[in-house]
Amino acid sequence: MEASFEITLLMIITVIAGISAQVIAEFCKVPSIVFLLLFGILLGSDGLDILHPNLLGTGLEVIVSLFVALILFEGGLNLELGELGRVSGSLRNLVTIGTLITLVGGGIAAYWLSEFPWPIAFLYASLVVVTGPTVISPLLKQVQVDRQVAALLEGEGVLIDPVGAILAVVVLNIILNGDADPVLVFSGLMLRLGIGGGIGLVGGLSLGFVIKRARFLSDDLKNLIVLAGLWGLFGLAQMLRSESGLMATVAAGMMLRASSLPEERLIRRFKGQLTTLAVSVLFILLSADLSIASIFALGPGGVLTVLVLMFVVRPLNIWLCTSWSSNLNWRQKLFLCWVAPRGIVSASVASLFSILLTERGINGGDAIKALVFLTILMTVFVQGLSAGWVARWLGITSTQATGAVIIGCSPLSRLLARLFDERGEAVVLIDTDAEACRLAAEENVRVFVSSGLDAGVLEEAGLGSVGTFLAMTNNGEVNVVLAQRAAEEFHPPRVLAVFPRDPQASAVNKSHKVHQAFVPELPIKAWNDYLSSGAVKLGETMLRDEGFAFQQAHLQALIRSGELIPILLERDDHLQIMPAQEEWEAGDRIIYLLHDPRPTLLKLLSGTTQPRLTLEKLAAVEEIPAPEPALETPVLVEAQVTPRETEVVPPSISS
Repeated sequence: MEASFEITLLMIITVIAGISAQVIAEFCKVPSIVFLLLFGILLGSDGLDILHPNLLGTGLEVIVSLFVALILFEGGLNLELGELGRVSGSLRNLVTIGTLITLVGGGIAAYWLSEFPWPIAFLYASLVVVTGPTVISPLLKQVQVDRQVAALLEGEGVLIDPVGAILAVVVLNIILNGDADPVLVFSGLMLRLGIGGGIGLVGGLSLGFVIKRARFLSDDLKNLIVLAGLWGLFGLAQMLRSESGLMATVAAGMMLRASSLPEERLIRRFKGQLTTLAVSVLFILLSADLSIASIFALGPGGVLTVLVLMFVVRPLNIWLCTSWSSNLNWRQKLFLCWVAPRGIVSASVASLFSILLTERGINGGDAIKALVFLTILMTVFVQGLSAGWVARWLGITSTQATGAVIIGCSPLSRLLARLFDERGEAVVLIDTDAEACRLAAEENVRVFVSSGLDAGVLEEAGLGSVGTFLAMTNNGEVNVVLAQRAAEEFHPPRVLAVFPRDPQASAVNKSHKVHQAFVPELPIKAWNDYLSSGAVKLGETMLRDEGFAFQQAHLQALIRSGELIPILLERDDHLQIMPAQEEWEAGDRIIYLLHDPRPTLLKLLSGTTQPRLTLEKLAAVEEIPAPEPALETPVLVEAQVTPRETEVVPPSISS
């Protein structure tokens, strides 16, 4: 078989295996790296012996370099700068002090437990200071933890990767050249970070300027210009100083995000697809080249080294880096201690270093690679697979996030804002109607006079950290579009909209996790008029175990008649907007509006203004008609009927 065809077949099988692993992981709701590692090992020399990455020669190093640059650029592009600002102190500490703690702690563990020489032990530690967006980002999409915790993990994963890669190169140079002058080591690290960061900042801003000004370019071509630009910046930084390219790609991604491009959503989607392909190919190739025998050769010492890294070094790292610079509670910190899986940067750099050390005749290259992959395997399988359970146990999933962003400043919107505010939850209203916004501001509601399609305003309103997004303008089609956009861009736990129930709208909203608010076919204009005229009462009721079915049927009858709309649901001490298709449970507290035209008449007669709506128990809802008992056989009870109980039916009169 020709060598060229062997390489072609290698890449084809790699891509098929990688995408297959991604599909299975998506179906099983587990991190994709789990199946990527398993497929790579299975197809490698220690498995079915189908894939032989050594056929690529130096081409493997080229693929690794370009794909890692792409992955880190996409990580920088996805960083929420507003969210990072909230955790900037902790993030700075994790990238600086945390790196040093992991380097020292990991080096000591590898020296004492794995019996590595000091230089090789610290080289291993420098390779595992990184966590990596290739594992963290998919994990957070599945687990959906609190936004503050997610921002800190994502920021650490993206920013620490270039720092760790450069640190590893510095340590490797010390081993190869014997130059251990602390001043030269520190200056080399700072020089690479400075050159890479500077090139990335200027290059990212330049890319954003070109894309904004070049209106003649199609969206597809703009995506390719960004791809060419990021690889160009990576190559330029590498030419000026080796291993500074990774920092350049991260900085370029962050600057492009800060440029607020109109095409940002399309660019991020394109880069996300390329990143998925890059991660799939890299993990399959690198794990296929792994020797299982070398992992077993590490013995118990290797396992103990990784356990110390996971359960001693990482908790110490988090405790020292977040104690004085954050408002994180102990639950959030405990989750940060638990989740620190290693990813593609550790694997790729370890593979390259193994080759370099072997070529220089230095022992330990295979052992380092084996211990790094053992670290990846243990952290991914132990921490990655259990992260969802740990987050739910600690109660820090984003589904428990509070507050709301509401599009529309109608009377119903302002009432919801007041109820959320009285509960101590943040709420923001957004509307293009300046007069409606003024009325909301007079009620001390935070409000933006803007379009709900403005991503910058949504970000400033805090949509990335609240629990609910509600689109409630008078136009149902507009509400669906606004809700879809919010779901795609910000991924809030609950996305609701007021829209008509038709087949097209139902199909669209289901695919984008957009749910109808309150009730199907809500006549929102009519209810806003009722609120404006005072023709409503604000009530609350508790669904009880005893008679639950009759109570629910009574409420549904009032809803169908158009007399009542449920607006809020409190369950497990958590308040949320009422979804139209929600299954009610015993113990739920329902807050509702009841149409009652009498207050309007009283107001007109008295000449006074309608008092502020307050929650109350309303007889029309609480007094449930009791069902008549079914009798098995007819029983005559004429003798027991008193005259008061007798109903006289007048005869019909025919004309």
